[in-house]
Amino acid sequence: MKAYSLVLLAVPALAGRHIARDAIETICTQNNIITTDDFILYNNLWGEEYATSGSECTYLDYVSGNSISWQTSWTWAGGADYVKSYPNAVLNVGAKQLSSITSIPTTWSWSYTGTDLVADVSFDAFFSATDSTTAAHEYEVMVWLGVYGGIEPIGNADGPIASPTIGGQVWDLYKGPNDWTVFSFVARENIENYSGDIMEFFTYLIENEGVDSSLYLQTLGAGTEPKTGEDAWFTVAPYEISINA
Repeated sequence: MKAYSLVLLAVPALAGRHIARDAIETICTQNNIITTDDFILYNNLWGEEYATSGSECTYLDYVSGNSISWQTSWTWAGGADYVKSYPNAVLNVGAKQLSSITSIPTTWSWSYTGTDLVADVSFDAFFSATDSTTAAHEYEVMVWLGVYGGIEPIGNADGPIASPTIGGQVWDLYKGPNDWTVFSFVARENIENYSGDIMEFFTYLIENEGVDSSLYLQTLGAGTEPKTGEDAWFTVAPYEISINA
């Protein structure tokens, strides 16, 4: 097992909720991260201010090389239109120019339980014009493997702009504005055991939607975006990814 380091640890009281008994480490606030040799695991409560009540913790269960397993427990109420967080794992390899990437083989097994869940399960990637960590984002590219409670991607009101077949699956592709352009590939049925090449989604955008291959992949996360729900338990066992260039 690779070495890991905990940047900060804080565990608030979670009334009425179970705790991951076998977790290596637990993180429960906005700026908590767990850094391993190959991954950064985030709790990432970036939208918690929109909630009227709730909390979230993320638990590292196992990590070895390019394989990681973790769990996230959460309850969020209020602010139904807003995502509260994105607990996720990022392969810690730095920026990579899209034209230099040959493949991003990935397997991801996950499950979800809870009450009245409104959430997605998704990859989330950002492209920038340079490899600088401070570079402005040009594009955000999401790949949704799970949809709960009718959560919708940016651009949903205009309907899908295409429905490509990638990796043997049909995906509805949405496009819309944030502070940058967002593309979202949404699976028509939840895929709890995913195996594929994430580079195929990026190549589709390069070949069909005008995305420039000279852009840099700044970060690629895998996690869940919750809006509301109770006693949610999101389990990843395992997630494996490599970026080949």
